[in-house]
Amino acid sequence: MCGRFVSPEEATIERYWHLGRHNFRLLPRRFNVFPTDTIQFLRRPSNSEGLELAVGRWGLVPHWWKEAKPPKMSFNARVEEAAGKPMWGDAWSRARCLIPAEGWYEWQAVERVDPASGEIKRAKQPHFIRHADGRGICFAGLMSYWKNPETGEALRSCAILTASAAGPLAQIHDRAPVVLPQDVHAAWLDRKLTDAHQVKAIADARMPPEQFTHYKVRLLVNNTDLNGPELIEPLDT
Repeated sequence: MCGRFVSPEEATIERYWHLGRHNFRLLPRRFNVFPTDTIQFLRRPSNSEGLELAVGRWGLVPHWWKEAKPPKMSFNARVEEAAGKPMWGDAWSRARCLIPAEGWYEWQAVERVDPASGEIKRAKQPHFIRHADGRGICFAGLMSYWKNPETGEALRSCAILTASAAGPLAQIHDRAPVVLPQDVHAAWLDRKLTDAHQVKAIADARMPPEQFTHYKVRLLVNNTDLNGPELIEPLDT
């Protein structure tokens, strides 16, 4: 899964993704983005061939949602089943996006010895995962445009696709976000592409696990009130 990530600053987005038009103030670099946060994502507008940076809720609300309260646990979509699930199906075929990131966090199940009692206890050790050369990455995303049935307020939202983890990443967690290489970004955002099998083929072209590096970080990331570079500093062991 992907439940926390680090979002890039404006200059990084402009440098890596040749940012097009936008009509809002860009969000600053953030070290502890979590579900329901407002995040930035790249999309292809219907009236333009360029990239547009949009903002929306991390946690997809499908356009047909009838309740005033958004659905729970809609921030990740499993790539193996997204095309066939009502929650994701329309976005899979018609509304895909890219979510810029510097990296993400995963929690590894570990065992620790309690120094007071000597008892072995289960715990979760956070790791920070990023591209091995430090470059920015893009998660494959799904997006939606929804209007609250009670207030009429419009909301853009998105979700991150996940797949089974492989290679070194599988030692940390059994799921990982789908990170797309730059050479398939245009195809992923192509609004004319609606065939579910072709979309799946693009998602399957994700970056291999060997292109990423990871290291342990402190438990500070568990606190959603914290947001600073100390969260991604390697843990001294």
